[in-house]
Amino acid sequence: MVSPQPSILTKTALVTGASSGIGLELARLFAKDGYHLVLVARNRGALHEVGEELQSHYGIEVRISPKDLAHPSAPAELYQELQEAGIALDVLVNNAGFGGSGPFIKTDWRHEAEMLQVNVVAVAHLTKLFLPQICARRGKLLNVASLAAFMPGPYTAIYYASKAFVLHFTEALAEEIHGTGATVTCLCPGPVLTNFQKRAHGGGSSRANASLFLDVHDVARVGYEAMQAGKRVVIPGWKGRALAQLLRAAPRNVVTRMVGRMYESKK
Repeated sequence: MVSPQPSILTKTALVTGASSGIGLELARLFAKDGYHLVLVARNRGALHEVGEELQSHYGIEVRISPKDLAHPSAPAELYQELQEAGIALDVLVNNAGFGGSGPFIKTDWRHEAEMLQVNVVAVAHLTKLFLPQICARRGKLLNVASLAAFMPGPYTAIYYASKAFVLHFTEALAEEIHGTGATVTCLCPGPVLTNFQKRAHGGGSSRANASLFLDVHDVARVGYEAMQAGKRVVIPGWKGRALAQLLRAAPRNVVTRMVGRMYESKK
C-alpha cells in the first residue's frame, strides 16, 4: 500500500495487533476521528485489507507495517522505518499479545518465550523508542492488559504475569510523565470474544459460555474514550470492575487457589 507522508497538522496513531480484535476496532475509532494510522500485525494480507478499508472509508492515510513482534529486532526496525519516512507519533497503542495455558512444568518454552517477547519486551521497547516524541507532542499511550493483571494465574502463569507487568509499567509511566501534557492509559478487559483464543492453545469459547465474554466493539470504545480522557486504568463493564475490587481485598492465596481451580475445571 502506497501512503503519502502524514501532514504535521494531523495526528498519527500506531496500533499493534491491528488486523483483528481489539486492535482493529481501535484502529477504526482512530480513523473515524481523522487520525492517520500506522498499522502493525503479522498477517500482511489481513493488514492490507484493513488499511484499504480504513483509507477508502475515512479518507485518512494508512501505512501498514507487517511485523512479528516475537522477533526481538522488530521494534527497532519499526522505529527506524518511521524515522526514515519522517513520521512522528501522537499516539502509540501497544495492543498485540497472546496467551497460553497448561501446567508450567509441561508447557512449551518456545511458545512462552515468544509470549514474553510480545507481551512484555516489545511493549517496553516500543514505549522506550516512541515515548519521547509522544511526550513532546503531548500525545497518548494506550497499553492493553487484562483483568488477569490483578491476580496470579496457575496453569497460565506466564500470561497472567505478563499482563501484571503491563499494568504496573503503565501506572509507573503515567506518574513519571505527569505534567508533560502526555498521558498513559491501561485497558484491562475481562474475556473478550475475539480470535485471541486460537493462539492461546485451548482457551477458546463455545456457545455455552459466549455470554460470559465482552463485546470487542464495547471494549475498544471504553478503552479509546478512557485514553482520550487521560485515565490511567480502565476496566470495561461493571462485573470486571467489581471483580477487580474483590481481588484487591481478598487474601492472595485464596485468589490464587480460585484461579487455579477455574483452569483445572476446564481440562
